[in-house]
Amino acid sequence: MTALPGETPGTDDAPAEDAPAAPAPGGGADGPSPDGPTAGPDAAEAPEAAAGGAAGADAVDVVAEAASASSEEPPEAVEESAKTEKPSEAANSSVASADGSAAEETSEASADGSESAEASADGSETAEGSADAAPAAELSEAQAELAAQRELRERIEKRKAEKAAPISAGGGLSGTAADLLAAVRAVESGEKAGTAFFARTAPAPAPAPASPRPAPAAAQPPRPAVPEVPAPQAASPEALEAVRAVLAQGGAPEALARPAVDALGEQAAELLRTDPWHLLAVSGVRPEQADGFARALLGSECGPDDGRRTAALVGRLLEQAALRGHTALDAAAVRTALAGHAVRDPDAAVLNAVEEGVALLFGEGGDAEPDKTDAEDGEQDEDGVREADPTADADAAPVRMFLGLDRYALAEESLADGLARLVNTCEKTADWTEAAAGAPSPSAAELIRTVASAGLVVHSGGEAARAEPAALIAAARGLGLRAVGAAHSEDGRRRLAAATGDPATAVTLAGLLSGAQGPGRDEDGALALDLLVVLDAPQLDVEGAAVLVEALADGARLVLSGDPGVLGSAGAGRVFADVLAARACPQVVSRTPDPGPIGELVSGIGIGELNQVDAPGKEVVIVPVRDAGEAVHRTVQLVADSVPRAFSIPAEETQVITVGHGGAAGTRALNEALKQRLNPGPGRFGGFDPGDRVVHVPAPGRAVPGVVRSADGEGLHLDCGGVPVVVPQERVESSVRHGWALSAHQAAGMRWPAAVVVLPGDAAQGLSRPWVYTAFGRGERHLSVVHGVDRALPHAVAEVPAQERTTRLRPLLEALLTPDAGSPTG
Repeated sequence: MTALPGETPGTDDAPAEDAPAAPAPGGGADGPSPDGPTAGPDAAEAPEAAAGGAAGADAVDVVAEAASASSEEPPEAVEESAKTEKPSEAANSSVASADGSAAEETSEASADGSESAEASADGSETAEGSADAAPAAELSEAQAELAAQRELRERIEKRKAEKAAPISAGGGLSGTAADLLAAVRAVESGEKAGTAFFARTAPAPAPAPASPRPAPAAAQPPRPAVPEVPAPQAASPEALEAVRAVLAQGGAPEALARPAVDALGEQAAELLRTDPWHLLAVSGVRPEQADGFARALLGSECGPDDGRRTAALVGRLLEQAALRGHTALDAAAVRTALAGHAVRDPDAAVLNAVEEGVALLFGEGGDAEPDKTDAEDGEQDEDGVREADPTADADAAPVRMFLGLDRYALAEESLADGLARLVNTCEKTADWTEAAAGAPSPSAAELIRTVASAGLVVHSGGEAARAEPAALIAAARGLGLRAVGAAHSEDGRRRLAAATGDPATAVTLAGLLSGAQGPGRDEDGALALDLLVVLDAPQLDVEGAAVLVEALADGARLVLSGDPGVLGSAGAGRVFADVLAARACPQVVSRTPDPGPIGELVSGIGIGELNQVDAPGKEVVIVPVRDAGEAVHRTVQLVADSVPRAFSIPAEETQVITVGHGGAAGTRALNEALKQRLNPGPGRFGGFDPGDRVVHVPAPGRAVPGVVRSADGEGLHLDCGGVPVVVPQERVESSVRHGWALSAHQAAGMRWPAAVVVLPGDAAQGLSRPWVYTAFGRGERHLSVVHGVDRALPHAVAEVPAQERTTRLRPLLEALLTPDAGSPTG
């Protein structure tokens, strides 16, 4: 079998169409990224490793024969970096581009449902999707979340209301926020150690009081048989007309009127007139475009340090960071990014954003429990901000300051409180001894024994380890407990149901929260469950996890089960990794290895080794290619001919996975080629024909594979894993795309009988160990690797780990839970 690093001449690693470009110091489309550009593979060679087996034309008819060198097609152009425009042009040409390429790019980013990090790798500016895309049959995720997060939203509104009145610098802050602001000023001036301003000690591990539950519905409505995606509420003609007038006055295209009303509400016109930088809330609009719009409306009244501008820029930086998975950013990185946007006083801009309620300020580091007297040594000024004590210990550990959006801050705090509540309220009355003795494997028995004495447990393992949570659910139900397992996809739910032997034990997370699946809610509004097992837990983002934990009653048990090696969540946060790192609960590591050549290959990748594996049944086949054009040709040949003939796996059960959406061998190019071969047609239903494989994105970060069945006045009719879905006509373009080829982020948590992973030469910079681990593990019986990245593949596996995310959940958990709560097992 051909060695994985490849022996064919490598192609030039030209950047893909959507590859991220390093931001210019003066600010590009989004200014310099606080985290900097994603590092690509080094030029140094990694130790050679290979994946084995035998490949040949007689085996699967897939290995490329020697061919005459063809002229390389130039890679698609990299998206042009935003250029600073002259004031006279900014209001027109700059904003007008938002109606063209930027708007189109945003629409595609919104439709792919992939992780933020991948969107960054594509180079497309990911749109912050709207939560109103959930199916109505599930009573819509937004509806379920609304009830569960009512208390959080009230806190947010209260926080913003307190800051509505004009205030002097720092005067609108109180409590911890005031302490943090004082710490910033004192630490950065060198007058005092920031630790002196923090008097908060870790809460005692007493049982947390039950959070208010959403009131149950007076009468549970019947569960609809056909989920439908509700159309977004139409904007009033008056609001649209008013926004068009303001946009025209500022030289912006009228096409932005509807997105502006969707983002800002019925008062969009007034908001834009008084603060033109609200235009940044519209997906696809860049800072320099909003600047031109503001200059056209305000003239000489606005400048680079206008408080409205700097607050909007801070909010945008944090939103863009959230798309990359961060729930907070280092304040120093934010200041650096602001300077790249020509802000002359980044420190004042950060403080202004905090006072305006755009961002929250947090401190991390220093003494864990500083003396309370230190916080009282300084004197308060008339605004309530403490002055620094010049006699403070200059050698004290520094405090790192972070900025975050209130939605993620509250979600992380709520999640940490909820997890602590589960740990402290767990009842350990049932006798699980006999259930553990009857477990099908030692690892399953260990998991059952651990759950018997803990309210929160983390279980980690590969694909074969999913049998252990299934055994736990069966054991719990045998004890008379209400237990179910929740997966992120219909495919995951189906596989769990097969493992437990009872369809009633498996649900999707969306179906569980909406009430369309599972036991429903009790009289207090909590999920009527004693044990919930969440599979593929690395895909949990912080907001979704907070909603889920809030819905669990006191005394319920929660098991987070997943594979730490796969790609992280599409949304902000790293819940599974943070809970693991905090060691705040028992951890069970499965000893069940994944079987077969694919399992052996993936297991090695997980520890940074690309090993040669023996594949006598051609379970793993490497197809070397020289360029992107050949990669597309070979991929179509594999899906349409070779894999069906050699393994009797039909084309509809083979999934193509590639690194990005752009480029000559990205998902767009591959989907176009596969459609022409497998289901040619005119695309008469908004670009789709009956029989087309698609991916539906009902909510940001949620990709649901499906097949087009028909279309009518109601919209596009899909079959998503046996569940009928109707997508309204106006939402088809933004939430449905062809799905013969997916990104690894979209494919995470799902498996197919066969997978074809495409690695064209221009995708080398998008590779990492988690990406390869995730993509190579999607095939159950067969894996073909269309390989054109030469030595970049072993380099990525050995030396490119997961991109770090800045979050606050780990320290919050460490403060809330006792150290011995997380004694590991396994």
